[in-house]
Amino acid sequence: MKVEEFMKRHGIGVGDYVKVVKVEDDDKVEYEGLIMPPYELSEGDTLVIKLDNGYNVGIAVNKIVSIEVIERAKAKPEVHFRAELEPKPGLPSITILGTGGTIASRIDYETGAVYPAFTAEELAKAVPEIFEIANVKPKLLFNIFSEDMKPSHWVKIAHEAAKELNSGAYGVVVAHGTDTMGYTSAALSFMLRDLNKPVILVGAQRSSDRPSSDAAMNLICSVRMATSEVAEVMVVMHGETGDTYCLAHRGTKVRKMHTSRRDAFRSINDIPIAKIWSDGRIEFLRDDYRKRSEGDVWVDDKLEEKVALVKIYPGVSPEIIDFFVDRGYKGIVIEGTGLGHTPNDMIPSIRRAVEEGVAVCMTSQCLYGRVNMNVYATGRKLLKAGVIPCEDMLPETAYVKLMWVLGHTQDLNEVRNMMLTNYAGEITPYTKPNTYLI
Repeated sequence: MKVEEFMKRHGIGVGDYVKVVKVEDDDKVEYEGLIMPPYELSEGDTLVIKLDNGYNVGIAVNKIVSIEVIERAKAKPEVHFRAELEPKPGLPSITILGTGGTIASRIDYETGAVYPAFTAEELAKAVPEIFEIANVKPKLLFNIFSEDMKPSHWVKIAHEAAKELNSGAYGVVVAHGTDTMGYTSAALSFMLRDLNKPVILVGAQRSSDRPSSDAAMNLICSVRMATSEVAEVMVVMHGETGDTYCLAHRGTKVRKMHTSRRDAFRSINDIPIAKIWSDGRIEFLRDDYRKRSEGDVWVDDKLEEKVALVKIYPGVSPEIIDFFVDRGYKGIVIEGTGLGHTPNDMIPSIRRAVEEGVAVCMTSQCLYGRVNMNVYATGRKLLKAGVIPCEDMLPETAYVKLMWVLGHTQDLNEVRNMMLTNYAGEITPYTKPNTYLI
């Protein structure tokens, strides 16, 4: 039986709160929750309900022995949101740019989707605390999954952030999906030149309709950090699994290190800039950050998009390098093993790439530590072939940086010099022992 027919027969609808009893291996199992719309990709025979803990569960209708409506879905009143809320005297102005993700979102039981709340009044209802910190101006740029983010989106975010900062915003917060946030934060770090105010990227590991959501606290802490004295691109996310504090990570040194934990983001080969508490306390963990100043921000958005990121693994074929060279790619970033190695049979293809003007850069898939290609013979051969060692840069940061560098020059000597120049904190002078977290 199809789920639509089942719902019609039992007189239930989307948004109703129900108790469902099903039989599984001769045992009865009970669930209580809200009926969600059927998933588009399902076979159409599964009833989906949202449990009180925020998770969804699918139940095959042919296993349901009883269903009881505990509470009918409430009729949704028509709401007209105002574009702006009255500003409060004395508070700084912060612009929040929406790009997608689950931060400050609301669930729509017509479609089952979680939508970003991005008018001022919606934000005020979702996270009212931020309006006590600043006069918030929200602007939705686009609403996409972070895995669909492209370099053209980075450029748009950079221009919008610069526009807001140059128009008087005290800081900018970018609401972003978490999966590729590190790429975007790196891109903004290189493109926003003469940055003199904070630009904060923030997201949520768990959507706002779940009791364990980190969305509200992350957004509160990001707005607080946007009013700070730090004039850098940063990522602000939970600092531990509870709701104690958030961490502000430098935009070129941060990576998502867990698929689902609320404290998934970590500074790699570096320490965070600050701890932020919801109540307004900020503890700076370092003092070598860029500080607020006067002047205008400008956007250096020259990017060469024909750059590849290649991971080394046992059995990897040299043909991967040849593939990108033959298709006109201008740069390749390699996630090498250990100190920065590839199989020896890949070196001729790499040498050919460099000889044909392709910039080849080396990072380590170990993440922690730094590339040192002088220790072993393989590394020395790769250096002789023209590979550029990328110190302790994250692979994704090196990938974005190479796109930016190649947008300015394709002379390999100049590329080398620029890749080894520290523009936005992407290279630390030396590896610190207290930056390795187990």
